[in-house]
Amino acid sequence: MSKTLEATVEIAAPPERVWTVISDLKRMGEWSPQCRKMIIRGGNVARGTKTININKKGLLVWPTTSEVITFEPGRELQFRINENRSIWSFVLEPTATGTRIVQRREAPGGTSKVSQTLVKYVLGGQEPFDDDMVQGMNATLARIKNEVEAGTSV
Repeated sequence: MSKTLEATVEIAAPPERVWTVISDLKRMGEWSPQCRKMIIRGGNVARGTKTININKKGLLVWPTTSEVITFEPGRELQFRINENRSIWSFVLEPTATGTRIVQRREAPGGTSKVSQTLVKYVLGGQEPFDDDMVQGMNATLARIKNEVEAGTSV
């Protein structure tokens, strides 16, 4: 079973402004070092929206699919990766100076056997993979913070 991974950042902007960036999943490839592209099926992002994702690590490229399972504007966005059963979330919390974003990757029922095998034999093992994922989450949040605080996503 894979452990819960988490990263947090504080952004000097109100939750509504941060939400505009977070909820635009088609831009995930701009933020995430691993998820290079999310193709939104059906137009707008909402609960039940399905995506096709292109992931990359080094020379490895692989597709996944996901479904948005929580969509609470200004507060929380969750999507479940179908192939490994992990749940990715962004939780926005208002603070005195802006917004705290907590990004999590959870697998409450464990990840699929296929995912466990790929992580173990192709992606470097669970501990290095988890460390890489947390580094990627921190990079994602730093890029989102830079975008929001620069005011280019209003």
